[in-house]
Amino acid sequence: MNQSVSVAPNLQEHTHENPTVSKKQLFVKQLIVLALEILLALPLGLFLAKFHIGGIAWIFAGIASGTVVLQGCRVFYENSPKPNRTARKVGMALVGLTVGASNNHTNLASVASGIPIFIFLTLFLLMSGTCIGYIYSRVSKINLLTAMLATVPGGVGIMAAIAADYNRNVTLVALVQAIRVTSVVFLIPFIARTSVGNYWNLQTINVKGALLSFEPSQLGLLLLVLLITGLVVYPAILFKIPAGDFFGALLIGIGFNPLLNSLPFVSDISFTPPPIINLFGQMLLGITIGEYWGDKPNFTKRTIGYALMSVAMTLGTGAIAAILAMQLTSWDWLTCLLVTAPGGSAEMILVSLALNHNVEIVTTGHLVRLIAINSSLPLWVFLFRRLDEKLSEPV
Repeated sequence: MNQSVSVAPNLQEHTHENPTVSKKQLFVKQLIVLALEILLALPLGLFLAKFHIGGIAWIFAGIASGTVVLQGCRVFYENSPKPNRTARKVGMALVGLTVGASNNHTNLASVASGIPIFIFLTLFLLMSGTCIGYIYSRVSKINLLTAMLATVPGGVGIMAAIAADYNRNVTLVALVQAIRVTSVVFLIPFIARTSVGNYWNLQTINVKGALLSFEPSQLGLLLLVLLITGLVVYPAILFKIPAGDFFGALLIGIGFNPLLNSLPFVSDISFTPPPIINLFGQMLLGITIGEYWGDKPNFTKRTIGYALMSVAMTLGTGAIAAILAMQLTSWDWLTCLLVTAPGGSAEMILVSLALNHNVEIVTTGHLVRLIAINSSLPLWVFLFRRLDEKLSEPV
């Protein structure tokens, strides 16, 4: 999922910590760190591709790169940069564009009849997440709002940003969210691989193929679609529309070809974003997950143990939801698992895309959940703050 709304709060946060550091210096430092992460992720991705783990290898490479580089910055530099939330937004937009182009409107319309099932599964996961958050709060002796922000599958950055807004434990929220997202990103693809065997490698992405497959004749359309994506995504981020970067790019990917072909002077346009767009989108998603690991201060074994406990319960809930989905639908077990996996949504959609496995069903299921979680955020944050106050009152 998506992270904080703009670069400015992130820069202000750094400037407040060290007034002598200007915004321009911080921006340059972030660019240098991001360049190092990409340069490290490229050979790592090539190395992991040798093990035939499919296109998702580039997310793994990004996670390792982000962790190593940011941890190195923390060790060798006093004022190390924080996780780059802007890179996450760009990655989400690139992935959304790729996913949207792979789903045309007729495919998505064919699964519209399953919306009630998606809503039921989403409500089940949200209610289960609430119970897990309450249990985590009581066992670990932390306040309820912090526990809920840590356990609800709503994305590392956005939950950490909300924790900061309400003066809660940001690092703890980011820790639990990072453990959950990393666990899902690593476990689900390997479970999926065991179920499809040799078919896993159908959608493998490699740098050489991604570069050589780019057709110069498509350059104009690529620049146009990127420009439109920027024009749509930037206002969505500016006005704090939840998941605006992913949703906006997804809609553009779905509607770009039909929109062009509807023009009177255009016909038979069929544009597909080159694989390099997907590759960099995956790397940026992985890098920002890894950065949250590299940015972590030292936690006690007790704190990490409670965090692992809550993540295990969340993963168990996802498995139960997958079983329910199998009973309520005709989907195979892998589709049910991908639909109900507790985040990250973009990563799970990418797995289904890499496997060419019911992409429209997985996409619709995660979009319904993203909409439900993000639209209900203000309400349940208010309710949990009130409940927190009640629980903290002296008896």
